[in-house]
Amino acid sequence: MLINCVAYQHGHKLADIPVADISDHIAVPDTFVWVALKDARADELAVMQEEFGLHELAVEDALRGHQRPKIEEYGDSLFVVVKTVELVDDELVVGEIDIFVGNNYVLSSRQNSAQSFMGVRARTEREPHLLQHGSGFVLYALMDAAVDRYFPIVDAFEAELEQIEDSIFLQQTQRANIQRLYELKRKVMTLRHAVAPLLDAIGKLHGGRVPSMCVSSQEYFRDVHDHLARINATLDTIRDTIGTAIQVNLSMVALDEGEVNKRLAAWAAIFAVLTAFAGIWGMNFEFMPELKWRYGYPVALTAMATTCLLLYRRFKRAGWL
Repeated sequence: MLINCVAYQHGHKLADIPVADISDHIAVPDTFVWVALKDARADELAVMQEEFGLHELAVEDALRGHQRPKIEEYGDSLFVVVKTVELVDDELVVGEIDIFVGNNYVLSSRQNSAQSFMGVRARTEREPHLLQHGSGFVLYALMDAAVDRYFPIVDAFEAELEQIEDSIFLQQTQRANIQRLYELKRKVMTLRHAVAPLLDAIGKLHGGRVPSMCVSSQEYFRDVHDHLARINATLDTIRDTIGTAIQVNLSMVALDEGEVNKRLAAWAAIFAVLTAFAGIWGMNFEFMPELKWRYGYPVALTAMATTCLLLYRRFKRAGWL
């Protein structure tokens, strides 16, 4: 679906133009066209491929979707894939924005994402002195907007991890904590899969040999690189903390099980004494001492009760009961 198609010259908006006029405008010096699509169909991309001369492999990747974040060069054009990540009802929804960039055009195609980039267009149009850098600055603005939306998600992960850590030492929460920790770890890895590949790829856009359309915007791409590095480092820290929290939680489970085992062992020892006394006096030998003694039964019960009481006090003092 076509969102908008706008022509710019010297950093200023000329007009919204029909798709059929794209080729006429990109032929004008110091002019570029910015087209935005949402959930683009094959026929729409075919028209754009004809108007902009897009590489067929890049178009194929955009149609197939579910691409790894990357930056690929096709002659004098770029194909960029950036993941969009949204936190909806405590679940991560991963989308994608495919960006085709040439010296005189930018084509962005959003897939499986409710996030709008209309604000990016409005912001760049308010800064004509930056927009005059051309299509390279538009690419920066789109990437920067997508990356900036990762920060609130990282903050939400940190807040959730702190809540789980506060409940680790509470009784009867270990199983729920482990489940929450593994769920959080899955979310962290999902976001990291969007961040880490893009962090590696964006180095192509600043320093060294840089595509022609990005030469005048290198410092801006370096800023995006710094943001991605910060996010990636934070995600690594969260992942390490989750691993530590899981180990601590499992240790708490083992300690609780140890306490239960000590109680069971203590009671088993007490009942073992009773069994021993009963077994000895229940053998019924004819010449067994005290077998026909008048006070044998109450003395036997007293001895058994006294021994059990002494064992109970000893286990109680040792903290087993």
